[in-house]
Amino acid sequence: MTNSEIIDALGGTTKVAKMCLVSPPAASMWRRTGIPPDRMIFLAAQLEKATAGQITRKMLFPDSWSEVWPELS
Repeated sequence: MTNSEIIDALGGTTKVAKMCLVSPPAASMWRRTGIPPDRMIFLAAQLEKATAGQITRKMLFPDSWSEVWPELS
């Protein structure tokens, strides 16, 4: 899933900006430069919920999900 697809699945640039407490131009830039890892960790659970589990935190973080979300083990 691309950065743009993630942002779109979460409701668009403005909504993601509000979720992450950043300006819409900053969130828009993430479409090109990538969502910062700390923000992606925050957004991953929201994305899992928004996609009704079609995209999971385990899918997004295959190597580190158990360290970030041990309750999923």
